[in-house]
Amino acid sequence: MPMNPVVQAVIKAITLVQPDVASSWDAQRKVEDAAGKLTIADPRCRIDEITATADDGYEIPLRVFTPLDIDFSLKAGLHVNEDHRGTILYLHGGGWANGDVDFYSDACMRTALKLERRVIAVDYRRSPECRFPVPLEDCYAVARALFAGEIIPDADPEHIVLMGDSAGGNLTAGVSLLARERGDFAPRTQILLYPLVYNDHSETTLFDSVRDNGEDYILTRQAIVDYIELYLRTPDDFHDSRFAPLIATSLADMPRTLVITAEYDPLRDEGEAFAARLDAEGCEVACFRMYDGVHGYFLYPSVLSLVRDTYRLLSHFLDGDDIPTEGKRPWMPLLGTD
Repeated sequence: MPMNPVVQAVIKAITLVQPDVASSWDAQRKVEDAAGKLTIADPRCRIDEITATADDGYEIPLRVFTPLDIDFSLKAGLHVNEDHRGTILYLHGGGWANGDVDFYSDACMRTALKLERRVIAVDYRRSPECRFPVPLEDCYAVARALFAGEIIPDADPEHIVLMGDSAGGNLTAGVSLLARERGDFAPRTQILLYPLVYNDHSETTLFDSVRDNGEDYILTRQAIVDYIELYLRTPDDFHDSRFAPLIATSLADMPRTLVITAEYDPLRDEGEAFAARLDAEGCEVACFRMYDGVHGYFLYPSVLSLVRDTYRLLSHFLDGDDIPTEGKRPWMPLLGTD
């Protein structure tokens, strides 16, 4: 559906002034570091700092966001209890080179409160200092330890959800593929928000959205190419399904999956193709396209209808909450029950 012309003009103007990723990724980190320090803690959410150990001995920082039930009465006083229905392991986006738990703290805190789940955010090592597959193996090590009860003993494996956006969605799908291959644990559920799952983002790619949305909608085709070049070590890595899950020989026996794409995102079509393959290979999957959405919108303020509506879909997928089935909806259901 057509985007509001004024909004479209503003987005195009922002896109035009963005610096080149290849030469500015470090400067962007500094901007995000400053922005992350502006996050205001919510008293309804406890924040804890812990670590998990990677296979090479590196201590991976984790930030745990636990929703709280706060009750006060003059007679009984103040009572604060944990109040959650499961655990989300959140893998942040940022093109593997940017983003961190500070920059994502507001989104993770909001997710913990809105979905009533404890959220564990992984501060995996980033490229280009640590290239593929180091970030993926960091995330895998954390997931393995979480499912084994080594990070939070009361985390029920039946209620652990793997979740990530953009490059974090890529890592989430990669962790699930590795878990299926290695057999260390078996994720039941994963959520992928506008993920990168394919390896070709050239002008001749299979996917129209790369060409149609690759110039004027915040994330450009060239930025995708630059981030990938910062991430991968060798040309052979382009053909590794741990990097590009869509090219895996089989996607059978993957977790129950929700894929949410954005209408004006260059990665839209590959995310939807990934969902379609999961469905074709017998996996339980739901897929929704958010109208007017651009890449990265999940980090926008929750007062925006697009973000609120995304949480409605997340709640529906996780808990079966009702969502509208009649009238105008801000999403297009592509797979699964809407």
